[in-house]
Amino acid sequence: MESFIAEYGVLIISLIVAGIAAGLAAGLFGIGGGAVIVPVLYFLLTALGYEETAMHVAVATSLATIILTSIRSVMAHDKRGAVDWGVLKGWAPWIVIGACLGQLVAGFVSKDALTMTFGLLLLILALQLYFGRPSWTLAEDMPTGVPRAGLGSGLGALSAIMGIGGGTFGVSLMTICNRPIHQAVGTAAGFGVAIGFPGAIVAILNGIGRDGLPPFSLGHVNLPAFVLISICTVTMAPIGAALAHKLDAALLRKLFGVLLVLVSVRMIWKTIA
Repeated sequence: MESFIAEYGVLIISLIVAGIAAGLAAGLFGIGGGAVIVPVLYFLLTALGYEETAMHVAVATSLATIILTSIRSVMAHDKRGAVDWGVLKGWAPWIVIGACLGQLVAGFVSKDALTMTFGLLLLILALQLYFGRPSWTLAEDMPTGVPRAGLGSGLGALSAIMGIGGGTFGVSLMTICNRPIHQAVGTAAGFGVAIGFPGAIVAILNGIGRDGLPPFSLGHVNLPAFVLISICTVTMAPIGAALAHKLDAALLRKLFGVLLVLVSVRMIWKTIA
């Protein structure tokens, strides 16, 4: 027992901290916890000597954790009447296709290319958190037909490449399409299932037999990280949501945006230095 704690103690504690931070972020800011989970896992696994597979494992494991948290979140929002099931059913098939394609591509690109892509997309997310306004609108309603297919596939692909849920891009998409913010958050939570489940399956298949994976990994999904982070995020997300109603949400979004800028710049610099 002592040898197990000595060997894996730091990893377990770090995973628990990552899960707590991700759950709080998801509740406070209405974004997918992957924006926290992926960088933390990436830097942790790199420090532990798994640099060659760290980014792929971080993204894939984050996708797996999204499944449970998204189901719990969408059920909670549905009780408040904040889920548009028509939008969810119409967009989900395209999001699934995009998620499969995105993770398929992510599984075969180099670690530096994946890290750079994540860093750049995280930078865009950070700027949106800092400067974005829920009142911005570009359309009267959610698109259908070919635009829905293109946007849904793109949303799924980008989310799967980053290891994040539907809330990150989905909330922004729905609010600029004139949907109320609470409905946007509730419906986009359902996008996470359409991203996380197929994305995790593809990630597992992509990583089977790969050398240099952390212990107890199934393909690119690390099972201890999946379990610990899932428990923590599911537990902490409601607490984060409650805090959002008591604290200065606008200030918190700006501070979190600044933090994500620093993280994204660090990841980008690591690939080019």
